Amino acid sequence: MAAIRVLVADDQALLRGSFRALIETSPGLSVVGEAADGAEAVELSRAVVPDVVLMDVRMPGMDGIEATRRIREAPATAGVRVLMLTMFDLDAYVFSALRAGASGFLLKDTPPGDLLDAIRVVAAGEALLAPTVTRRLIEEFAARPEPARPLPRTLEGVTEREREVLTLIARGLSNTEIAEHLHLSLATVKTYVGRLLAKLGARDRAQLVIIAYESGLASTR
Repeated sequence: MAAIRVLVADDQALLRGSFRALIETSPGLSVVGEAADGAEAVELSRAVVPDVVLMDVRMPGMDGIEATRRIREAPATAGVRVLMLTMFDLDAYVFSALRAGASGFLLKDTPPGDLLDAIRVVAAGEALLAPTVTRRLIEEFAARPEPARPLPRTLEGVTEREREVLTLIARGLSNTEIAEHLHLSLATVKTYVGRLLAKLGARDRAQLVIIAYESGLASTR
């Protein structure tokens, strides 16, 4: 099985080196590049097309959120997963990162083992938010309108069972938790998730969460 290829983007050289050392000593992971700012992260992503970018939020010049948006919007790098990292537990970053196309969000004080696990699950399309970034943040900020945002999406063509699955995804449940909650097999849940992604034109679970709130299926009430 090929190693998961990781690009590390952080403006602090010491942190980049620490992340590289941690990742490269972990089985099944490898570092394919380092970027000191958002613009370099975008350029390197196009050059090496990593599986996952470990992306700092705050960097000089182009920040991590804008870099994430550019990476995810470019056809050549649309499949690259982005795991956002920040020192600051600020709610606004979470929704901005999800809207930009990030697949996960972690604080920099996350234990090393949890960080490595997050890289793996993001690469597999499973990650959403770290336990330290509570589900409350998704609910609060996914429900807040942005200026000139498009009209809420509809769920036309989505079955009742698929709506149930989408609601649980919006609550932050993993596939295993959804399977237990609905008394379904894990394979069946994965099938439902795949159908939701296809029907709603979503890139990943993070976008499914946003769609659930924009459509009114999920709410903070």
